Amino acid sequence: MTPTTAHAGLDAVILDYNGVIGLQPTTDQWLHLARTALWPEDDLPAFQHAFWTARTAYDAGHLSDLAYWAQVLDHHPGARRLRELRDADTDMWTSIDDHVIDVLHQAYESGLPLVLLSNAPRHLSDVLDRRPWRRLMTHAFYSARLQVCKPDPAAYQHAMNATGAADPDRVLFVDDRDDNCHAARHLGLRTLHYTGHPTDLATALQPPN
Repeated sequence: MTPTTAHAGLDAVILDYNGVIGLQPTTDQWLHLARTALWPEDDLPAFQHAFWTARTAYDAGHLSDLAYWAQVLDHHPGARRLRELRDADTDMWTSIDDHVIDVLHQAYESGLPLVLLSNAPRHLSDVLDRRPWRRLMTHAFYSARLQVCKPDPAAYQHAMNATGAADPDRVLFVDDRDDNCHAARHLGLRTLHYTGHPTDLATALQPPN
């Protein structure tokens, strides 16, 4: 936990999804996606490189499902394979950390506003909005709908406006990526660089004595 998050009052919390609420994909999930793409199983690092190279534009809504996977594969998949790729990709990002959800339930029940701010493509955004934990969020912002990804300041501004907080120093931003936290601090937000320990999140959200 960074020193900026310790035990002071909060008006709202802005949370990342993947790496905080959502668990990182397993190697088996990556291999399943690579097999679906007909990629050689012994060359997973090359597949992941191709996957991430075009991902920012896809997450920002600048590429359709077809355009994204055409860039990854260097050819257009057929309609059936495209659906399979999209579904396997989406499934990789929908496992959640139940311990984090427990912490967020406690914050929600205490009346602390929670806002989601996630870099996610459109289809995944739609899926996440239907998850039971989504009701804990007063608002949810996804990069594909905003047309901009973190760490662009515009992404944070949408979430900050939704909190209704007058002072950004009374808003905590939680993300597993240090570059995203750095950008949030530059805008005056408190930050928690989340490293996979729900107790850190619980401490950061604990009301002042």
